Amino acid sequence: MSNQVAAVPTSAKPAAWEQYRARIDAYANAKVNYDFSRQNEYTSATGWRLDDYETDLPAEAPGTPEAAGSFAAAQEVLRRYAFPPPDLITGYFDPNVPLEKRIMVLRAHFLVFNFYFGVRVSEVTDEAARDTPNGPERVWGYGYRTLEGHFERGQIDFTIHKNLTTGAVQFRIHAVSQSGQIRNPFYWLGFKLFGRMLQRKFARESLRRMRELVAAQLAGKPLPQTLNAPTGSIY
Repeated sequence: MSNQVAAVPTSAKPAAWEQYRARIDAYANAKVNYDFSRQNEYTSATGWRLDDYETDLPAEAPGTPEAAGSFAAAQEVLRRYAFPPPDLITGYFDPNVPLEKRIMVLRAHFLVFNFYFGVRVSEVTDEAARDTPNGPERVWGYGYRTLEGHFERGQIDFTIHKNLTTGAVQFRIHAVSQSGQIRNPFYWLGFKLFGRMLQRKFARESLRRMRELVAAQLAGKPLPQTLNAPTGSIY
């Protein structure tokens, strides 16, 4: 059953994030749920997962990113957190807060359950010409860290790269993660059984959606609006 109300004009509805204002505000003083000052020490040998994913986006001409090219389109998708698969993750945030200060409520959907977690943007990457073995790259993106109450702990970074020499453009995901504290034994078992599978699905589907949304923007189509909260149990 759809959660949209046809009798109410779209223009009269509050923005989707407004429904989550109280949840967003509740995370304002929440702490990161792990010691991020030691993040450089976290490896697979100490029980942490390190994941890297990437996908090619439409290339541009060599040189700085084009005003209406692939890099700029990917920036907009990333800035709006539009790339995660909505059947798995939807992010809600106050669009008036600067990106570097952003707190997001992530609505994670699994089976018939909706779980809500808080994350905080940790840093914004903005490099005009990063030195790499393949030549200088224009790099832009951001990362966020998990807050208290999250089923995981760690940081995930999303970046857009353009090789200034070749014009190649890529979207990359880098994550450092570990299972968090889950007090409910039912959820603990579920996360133990399906958590890793869902992590990988999130990454794969995020890469796919980024490709699709960038291609759509380059074809002149607008980005989809963030959906209202779906029906289902809420935790």
